[in-house]
Amino acid sequence: MPSYKITLAYDGTDYVGWQRQAAGTSIQGLLEDTLREFGDGEIPVSGAGRTDAGVHALAQVASFSLVRAVPSDAIVRALNAKLPEAVRVTSACEVPASFHPRFDARAKTYRYRIWNGDVMPPFERRYAWHVAGALDLDAMRRAATLIEGAHDFAAFQSAGSDVATTTRTVFASALAADGSLLLYEATADGFLRHMVRAIVGSLVEVGRGRKDPEWMVRIMASRHRSAAGRTAPACGLFLLRVDYAGARQAAP
Repeated sequence: MPSYKITLAYDGTDYVGWQRQAAGTSIQGLLEDTLREFGDGEIPVSGAGRTDAGVHALAQVASFSLVRAVPSDAIVRALNAKLPEAVRVTSACEVPASFHPRFDARAKTYRYRIWNGDVMPPFERRYAWHVAGALDLDAMRRAATLIEGAHDFAAFQSAGSDVATTTRTVFASALAADGSLLLYEATADGFLRHMVRAIVGSLVEVGRGRKDPEWMVRIMASRHRSAAGRTAPACGLFLLRVDYAGARQAAP
């Protein structure tokens, strides 16, 4: 059975997230329902990251196996012909049957978008968190760098998670500004549930002058979610890139 890796982009606004749920439409469910039309019965699809409800992706990676070989370009055309316009497959290629988009990933990068202006442009409202008022960007940048390295990120994890360890290695954590648009990006070997959004909520507290940058270190030491800032809204979060050994799966 040939196996395939696909890269897809999606607007997560109207979906319950990547993972198939008992109720609501998921990205995984859309793909599996569409692949069923290939005539091979149920075709499980695995993803690189379980993006939550309302979270977007520029380069999510998924994989599946088919009974018969299909040209990669035909897979792209066939899936896009059936999927809603908010979900697009951007590329496909055949991979070894042993490939797993989640377990083989070496790193993932998420981007969070903040609109720091008095008025939220209507075309940004689905893709950014509106934070009005002046922010101390230098303090936020300092705070962002303090979470780089291997740490226990339990304090940035939402309740209800079931993971073997809450230790993750953050390779890069940085904030950039383009006018009123602030872009926070984090690259790590893995992320806990709502981890990026909790980090962003905490960075905004620092930017507002309510906490000093070193507060980020104290948050991690506490290991308690209540010690950190609020969970930033899902609308501003994008899965930007997934890295694999010898190759990078990046947004176009």
